[in-house]
Amino acid sequence: MDHQRVRLLWPDHLGLARGKYLPAATAASGTAHCLALFALDYDRQMDVEAPGPKVMEGLPDLDATFDPESLRPGWEPDTAVAVADISFEGGEVDMGSRPAAKRAIAAWQDLGWEPMLGIELEAYLMEPTEQGGWQRVATPGHYVYATGPAADPTGLIDEIMATADRVGLPLESVNSEYDAGQFELTLHYDHALKALDDAFLFKQMARELAMERGLMLTFLGKPIDDAGGSGLHLNLSLNDDTGGNAMTDLDGEHGLSDLARSCLAGMLAHHEGMTALCCPTVNAYKRIRPAEFIPYWANWGLDHRGTTIRVPPHRGAGTRLEHRLSDGAANPYTAAAAVLHAARLGVVDDLDCPDAETGNCLDEVNTDRHVPESLAEALDALEADTALCEAVGQPLVDHFVHLKRTEWAKFATHVTDWELQHYLPFH
Repeated sequence: MDHQRVRLLWPDHLGLARGKYLPAATAASGTAHCLALFALDYDRQMDVEAPGPKVMEGLPDLDATFDPESLRPGWEPDTAVAVADISFEGGEVDMGSRPAAKRAIAAWQDLGWEPMLGIELEAYLMEPTEQGGWQRVATPGHYVYATGPAADPTGLIDEIMATADRVGLPLESVNSEYDAGQFELTLHYDHALKALDDAFLFKQMARELAMERGLMLTFLGKPIDDAGGSGLHLNLSLNDDTGGNAMTDLDGEHGLSDLARSCLAGMLAHHEGMTALCCPTVNAYKRIRPAEFIPYWANWGLDHRGTTIRVPPHRGAGTRLEHRLSDGAANPYTAAAAVLHAARLGVVDDLDCPDAETGNCLDEVNTDRHVPESLAEALDALEADTALCEAVGQPLVDHFVHLKRTEWAKFATHVTDWELQHYLPFH
């Protein structure tokens, strides 16, 4: 693979792709980044009280390294790409999202199973307005499952698909969604860490191709008031030591193994607790509302898109549990860590799986348990779920909760345009 430089990237706590360009001749030695990156919010304000980043201890460096065998073609000319491993003083960065996912994967491997993930991404394609904002691209001929110019008159999707193929990112399918300008982009399933790395790089590549055209491809959960939201679906299966799918048992109820049912039980038992990790923004809670075909309730169903965990009809090698809660803006590594640990806790704690949902999930549902109503309530639920916190890693949870409570406080004290439009004329 010919390249003149290496683009070394790694996901921070927000899921942002931090990194550096390194000359090819010296890239193998890796590089350093300031650990205080972990004290930053989206607005680049540095929280000096955040636990872990050592802002008040000299802002030391972390190390970012990579296996040269992991280099892959980049989407920029003469550039190879690698996803870095990060460490601090020779040890793990316990606030890191990719290390958290690796720990979750290792915990399953210790039990004798290999977790596999298939990742579905949803995003809106936006164009700039004359006022300096963003709006959905104009698609006058849009319809659901449209292909070609009716769904994407810009041609961006064609470019994304061609580029993904060229650089080896396994895009399985693309379809337009119910709402105009929204797309679902599905990546082929793989070993969990490989699947997450693919999704991380794919999102970065797709957004950058949009930027080059003056467009924005946004994965934000609810970017448009009167349109549907965007999610991140994690399709989980487990391979046994022969490489077979351990989720399937054709003699079991619904063709599912006891292992699959225990995983369902665990994910439902920790439904409230994992919500903050899967839906980590204020905006996310505008998407997950009751009486819509959205993952709100603590339920599972057979090929039922109104449930949080959908079990598609495929059996045998294709058996999987589609966890649909995560917001499109979630850090995929952190969300996957939460899902993997919750499922595993269902196995190790020998939890009983509730019955499959048979209601329509609009005005009929078989449970009264649901996601918290706001980011603030979700953080409370996370802290209360001590088993999940311990599994994911208390240092990561403490860091995450601290920064997200600060984020909530910023939102709670910010005067919004809606407030001014709604109240100002009358008071």
